Amino acid sequence: MPTMRKRSSYRPKGMVYDTMGYVMESLTPVAAHGSVLIDLKLKNHAALATTTHGRADRKTIDVLIAALNMTEVLYQMGFGEDYGSLVKAGMQALKSLGARGAASGRFIMKSEEMAALNEAMELHDAQLEVITVKDMENALHHIHETIKHKRATPIVVKEINT
Repeated sequence: MPTMRKRSSYRPKGMVYDTMGYVMESLTPVAAHGSVLIDLKLKNHAALATTTHGRADRKTIDVLIAALNMTEVLYQMGFGEDYGSLVKAGMQALKSLGARGAASGRFIMKSEEMAALNEAMELHDAQLEVITVKDMENALHHIHETIKHKRATPIVVKEINT
């Protein structure tokens, strides 16, 4: 009986077919892509408004988590260096909102959390106005790597039953 060979772990890298186009696009500000930026802001602010009204579900909270993760990474990259306390307060508010919502099934904000998340979202909007497409790609890559290597702070800590 013949044995099966081990499957190769080699995976070819993706290719950039238009190198100059990629470089030129990377240098353009995100604000130059008006409709895309407006769609992103609408999605983020709609999620924040839905949460403010007390009608948020897990998908809505995921949108807020993604926006604040981006805000935190852009802050770490040097965009909005003076606003570290806003980023920290926003992440703490989101963490407490998520933990309370996971326990009760309802995501209802307290007034301090609402203020912190509003300020963090304003910072996120300001960051999107000044970054380039390459900065956003780098931030998304950093977020992906952080989650992949389990360095991200979980919103809800799962208890392990032993």
